[in-house]
Amino acid sequence: MISVNNITIQFGRRVLFDDVNISFSGDNCFGVIGANGAGKSTFLKVLSGELDANIGGVSIEPGKRMAVLSQDHYKHDEDTVLNTVMMGHKELWGIMVEKDAIYMNPDFSEEDGIRVSELEEKFGEMNGWNAEPDAAALLSGIGIPESVHHKLMKELDSKEKVRVLLAQALFGDPDILILDEPTNDLDINTVIWLEDFLLDFKNTVIVVSHDRHFLDTVCTHIVDIDFGKVQMFTGNYTFWYESSQLALRQRSSANKKAEDKRKELQAFIDRFSANASKSKQATARKKMLAKIKVEDIKPSTRKYPGIIFSQERDAGKQVLSVKNLSKSVDGRILFQNLNFDVEKGDKISFLSKDSIALTMLFEILAGNEQPDTGTIEYGQTISTSYLPSNNEAFFNGDDNLMDWLRNFSENKDESYVRGFLGKMLFSGEEVFKKSNVLSGGEKVRCMISRMMLAHANLLLLDEPTNHLDLESITALNNGLVSFPGTVMFTSHDHRFTQTIANRIIEFSPNGFVDLLKLFDEYITDPVVQEKREQLLGISV
Repeated sequence: MISVNNITIQFGRRVLFDDVNISFSGDNCFGVIGANGAGKSTFLKVLSGELDANIGGVSIEPGKRMAVLSQDHYKHDEDTVLNTVMMGHKELWGIMVEKDAIYMNPDFSEEDGIRVSELEEKFGEMNGWNAEPDAAALLSGIGIPESVHHKLMKELDSKEKVRVLLAQALFGDPDILILDEPTNDLDINTVIWLEDFLLDFKNTVIVVSHDRHFLDTVCTHIVDIDFGKVQMFTGNYTFWYESSQLALRQRSSANKKAEDKRKELQAFIDRFSANASKSKQATARKKMLAKIKVEDIKPSTRKYPGIIFSQERDAGKQVLSVKNLSKSVDGRILFQNLNFDVEKGDKISFLSKDSIALTMLFEILAGNEQPDTGTIEYGQTISTSYLPSNNEAFFNGDDNLMDWLRNFSENKDESYVRGFLGKMLFSGEEVFKKSNVLSGGEKVRCMISRMMLAHANLLLLDEPTNHLDLESITALNNGLVSFPGTVMFTSHDHRFTQTIANRIIEFSPNGFVDLLKLFDEYITDPVVQEKREQLLGISV
């Protein structure tokens, strides 16, 4: 349906891809993965025609329509929400505009009559009479209420705009759908809705996402961008990750016989085939995995940070007690009368539909903001380390990374500090890079190094996976699972929350829910859903 032919992309001396040949077709979802800076978004721009390759080109099967998730949140500011969605089908929208213009012409001519007749025929063939109700249904499904449909886009906040632009891309059943980070700024229920939509979608999807659960749920293939090459693998993200890690371990095992390696790989394929997830695509995935040959499994050249949190001292019985905590900003209540006690070893995920409220809570817990009412009491044995969602204040100076991290270390020895930077993949001359020129992902990795140096027994993390690539997210995820101390965190990453948290605290301005539940159980249990509606005062 869409083919990449001998493509090379180069910026100056830097070659992103070289001689890439790959095809996307059928009722499949292709997840594009790669380290930050590998060129995932650039690759999507080449596929969509937004960017031309230096060499080679992209060909699309004649008559097939492509839709792309727009990254320009201001393009449609003067358009209504409903019209913005319908603009996703450019041909249909063009017919609607031209047809309406002719009908508005006071000097309606015979030629106008002939032309409008042709347009009405095309309009009917394209099911145009259902365009508005279909667009409205998409908006409602993605969490934009009917009361907003006729507002101008400029009246919406950034998160609402993201949802409308996503509905625009999904509108009209495109043959090829290209999505770059579609789950960004979506809440739990909307992500689940999108997963179900894509599982029912009968055409080709190409998606970039750092959400591992999302990639596992919707993807039939993984497209790996690594060291200038683009390779396609059958299966979802977890299959790609675990198979590549298994192959890497086998390659490192010089004493293992070739036949033993082959049997181990085949057993791995069989296990995944038998456990193909998500019932809507289980049969298709099982057949795909069953066709994989052992030779198709190759080790990844990816590097993973070494994230290991240790605590200098074990926590005592009392960790944290929060009583009657309330906070308002500019007259808007973020939360009120919030009460909870943290037990030793708790790993708590905090949820709210309001990200500002979540960040404010963590700023209060970290001592950077004051509540309107209530008290926070830490135990005498507790030491904390905080990873804020906004870390810009830490990177205003021009220290190099060595000096930057040394400021947070009692041990100033260069080899000691360099070791922590090395764990976060800063090696060689990179440790002398200026801290104020780092990328978003590099800054977060530096902040994680700072946390590891603190050896705290209570970790506070506000959206720690933001800006990180899949490798860093996986390493951080594993590090927090293994951490023997207490963790309090916020995250939109489904797998991150599911694998770390043993307790969920969700709050709204109306109340809060505090349950010892794993995340998947929390969002699917009907009894919990009823309790959420009663105590939070929101529809879930």
